[in-house]
Amino acid sequence: MAAIPFFSLLLLLCSLALPTPSLATARKLSALVEQQPLILQYHHGPLFKGNITVNLIWYGKFSSTQRSIIVDFLNSLSYAKTPSSPSVSSWWQTTGKYKGGGSSRVVVGKQILDDKYSLGKALKTSQLTALASNAGYEHGGTVVNVVLTSADVAVDGFCMSRCGTHGSVRVNKSRFAYAWLGNSVSQCPGYCAWPFHQPIYGPQTPPLVAPNGDVGVDGMVINLATVLAGTVTNPFNNGYFQGPAEAPLEAVSACTGIFGKGAYPGYPGELLLEKTTGASYNAVGVNGRKYLLPAMWDPQTSTCKTLV
Repeated sequence: MAAIPFFSLLLLLCSLALPTPSLATARKLSALVEQQPLILQYHHGPLFKGNITVNLIWYGKFSSTQRSIIVDFLNSLSYAKTPSSPSVSSWWQTTGKYKGGGSSRVVVGKQILDDKYSLGKALKTSQLTALASNAGYEHGGTVVNVVLTSADVAVDGFCMSRCGTHGSVRVNKSRFAYAWLGNSVSQCPGYCAWPFHQPIYGPQTPPLVAPNGDVGVDGMVINLATVLAGTVTNPFNNGYFQGPAEAPLEAVSACTGIFGKGAYPGYPGELLLEKTTGASYNAVGVNGRKYLLPAMWDPQTSTCKTLV
C-alpha cells in the first residue's frame, strides 16, 4: 500500500521554520551546488494503460458542488478539447512516458453515495478496502475504486501519517486497485490542504486562494492527483518508485511541495492568478474549471515537471 508520504510533507513544513534566504542568495547557492538528478527506479512490474475506469465511493456528506469539482477534474484528465493551456490533460500525459506503461484514458464509472455513514465516522484501513470493494471490479478491465471521506470522518493515520493512499486487493486470482483520500478542512488543512491553508509549522504566510473556492475539496484534488498518478505508475507496488516499498516516493509524491517554476520549501512556485477572485491555479479543465496540480516526475528528463 502506498500512501502520500507524510514524512516528506513534514520535512517541507518543518523547513518553513528556517530563515528564508533572499532570492538572490538562493540563486547564488543553487549555482554553487549541483543537484543530483531525481531517479525513480522501475521494479519491472505492470503499469496501467489504456482505458481506466474510476469508480467513486462518496462516504459521508458531500454537496453536489463538491462532487462536481472532483468529477470535473477526473473528466479533464483525458479531455483533449480543453481550449486553454496549460490543461489538466497535458499534466496527465506525463504518466504515459513511463516505460512499461503508455497513454491512458480515464473515464468516471459508478458513483456510490454513502451519506448515512454505514461504517460509522471512524474508519480503519480494512474498512476502506471494504468500501472500495462495494464498487466491484471487472475481469480483464482496469478499474480504480476511489473512496472519498467527508470532513467529519476520521481515518486511521489521516493527518498523522498520510493524506491519502492507494493499494490493491486480491480477489480470487485477480487484483483491483483502490485509493482513498479525505477532506482535511476541519482536521488538518495545514498538512493536507496546503498551500490553500497556512502551514502548521513555520512562518504563517498568507495561504493561496483555492481555485474552486473550497479549501478542503481543492486540497482533495491535489491528493487525488497524487494517488492516481501513483496508481497508474505503481499499481501493485512493483512499478516506479524510490525508497522503501512500504513508504515509496512515487510519480508525484517524489515532487512534494512543487507546483510551479522556482518552487522551494514553503513556496509553491510561480502560478497563474484568476483576475476576479485572486485564486491560484496552473491547469484548466472541463467546464472552465481551474485546478492547482502538483509537479510530476518526468522519466525522460528525470525532473519534477510543472505546467507553469
